Amino acid sequence: MGGYATYVWSSYGVVVVMLAVMLISSVIRVRTRDRELTALEERVGPRRQRRQQNDPEDTRHDA
Repeated sequence: MGGYATYVWSSYGVVVVMLAVMLISSVIRVRTRDRELTALEERVGPRRQRRQQNDPEDTRHDA
């Protein structure tokens, strides 16, 4: 690698470590938000479902 092996391999190492940190933090964040949502749904109740686009009960009019 013409004397640049240390730089190249250390750069690869840094990237791999950063990707691992990002993946782990994302998984932790998703699990935390899922627990928060579950706790909120237990207190308040489940979320309302969105209306279908062609819902006949939808009385809103686009004018």
